[in-house]
Amino acid sequence: MKYSLRQLEVFVAIGRHESVSRAAEALSLSQSATSMALAELEKQFDTRLFDRHGKRLQLNERGRQILPQAIELLDRAEQLESMLAGDSGLGSLRIGATLTVGNYLATMLIGEYMQRHPGTRVKLEVHNTAMVVEQVAHLKLDFGLIEGDSQHPDLEISPWVDDELVIFAAPDHPLARCKQISLEDVTKEAWILREAGSGTRQVFNAAFRHVLHKLDIRLELEHTEAIKRAVEAGMGISCISRLALMDAFRRGSLVPLEIPGLDLKRQFNFVLHRQKFRTAGIEAFLSLCREVAQGAARSDEIVMKRPDGRRLEFR
Repeated sequence: MKYSLRQLEVFVAIGRHESVSRAAEALSLSQSATSMALAELEKQFDTRLFDRHGKRLQLNERGRQILPQAIELLDRAEQLESMLAGDSGLGSLRIGATLTVGNYLATMLIGEYMQRHPGTRVKLEVHNTAMVVEQVAHLKLDFGLIEGDSQHPDLEISPWVDDELVIFAAPDHPLARCKQISLEDVTKEAWILREAGSGTRQVFNAAFRHVLHKLDIRLELEHTEAIKRAVEAGMGISCISRLALMDAFRRGSLVPLEIPGLDLKRQFNFVLHRQKFRTAGIEAFLSLCREVAQGAARSDEIVMKRPDGRRLEFR
């Protein structure tokens, strides 16, 4: 062969990071060694894999075609190395999760996965839906667990478990004492919402599309915990996943505002690149996700068991 696995590692790292310096850091190599490995690979095949824009290297058409194949070859090599070493052969995982999934589901799932498969390595990145989709599309992540949808032609979206948003307020808010609340009532209130690009905001905008222009959106935040604290402080009302509100509703620090006829249902989804090689690790993690969701009508009904057999709820 005219190429080595190390050269492919360098090519993939530069393709993901679009920078020799960041790729060198990720691979624990010097910048000169990283640059030399890429230069040798391109020289051996008399081709260019990147367009140079100053210090930034962007994959050209040939580079984009080769990247999924190079990643697959490296994934298979890592899996083989693990098996030769007597390990489970599942290798490492790079998972992306949107904020609700990442904060309330993903860490517990990763803990269960690593308990079942000792020695595996997992990296979790938590972003909004738009960012997770972008990183999966550019093969920077193995797969994503997202709250929204995507129409990206290179990605495959498949359903995982149903979820539901709920409007909520502080217990001393005037609407908390109302027996019946209408859509018109909540259009008069100050709102604290997730940012544009999040799956939560996507569903909220669709549900309120006819009155969206009337809403007084005072504050947009990226984190559900910050939204909950702001609502508890009386700054306004909001709408996030029921999963993220289980403890607050149980304690009574926040209360739901039910509006008849308002559809705030959605799905949590898996997102994978169509050309991504499905390693044993990827398949095992997705299988675990489906397993824990069996019998749960919504995400907030998912339960797992501790090693001692006690039920472990996602809170």
